[in-house]
Amino acid sequence: MALEVWLAFAFASLVLLAIPGPTVLLVVSYALARGRSSAWATVPGVTLGDFTAITASLLGAGALLQASATLFTILKLVGAAYLIWLGIQTWRAPSSLNGLNNKPGAAAGSGRMFRNAYVVTALNPKSILFFVTFVPQFIDPARPLLMQFVILEATFLVLATLNIILWALMASEIRARWPATLRHANRIGGVFLIAAGILSVALRRA
Repeated sequence: MALEVWLAFAFASLVLLAIPGPTVLLVVSYALARGRSSAWATVPGVTLGDFTAITASLLGAGALLQASATLFTILKLVGAAYLIWLGIQTWRAPSSLNGLNNKPGAAAGSGRMFRNAYVVTALNPKSILFFVTFVPQFIDPARPLLMQFVILEATFLVLATLNIILWALMASEIRARWPATLRHANRIGGVFLIAAGILSVALRRA
């Protein structure tokens, strides 16, 4: 793969990642409520979710979604319903200035955060469609395809992971500097997630 092609892909990926989506809102809400330690659960979940979405798109799921409006709509509604459900659960969760990580159920909470981050990231039809239309623009058919796919996917995953870490650290810093915000963190995060779910349904099919 030519260096200029790789650099163009990396730059385009950074532009895409700079736009906050449902995954970012989920990670931020957890970081506000639980602090920096939440990143140990959410970041791997997001990375695995991105890996699943990219791989699925390259294996043909993107083309299938692109061809079937019904399947796209079903997947979009399922993802939106999951976001709204998460938002309601986040809204109802108790906030504590002492943090939630010291509770006996912290380990189980980490598992739920990982699962939720993975599902929200992977179960996004727009992401799958984006990858299936975005990645081929940087593929040279004259070169071995597998190695190009591996390079592009690895590049995106690294950049996406660094991006989500940055969002988690910024949110946890807000939590540390202004602890009074923790009192409302769950409700703010819940509103964001519910809004993301509603907007994902309202937006027209790309």
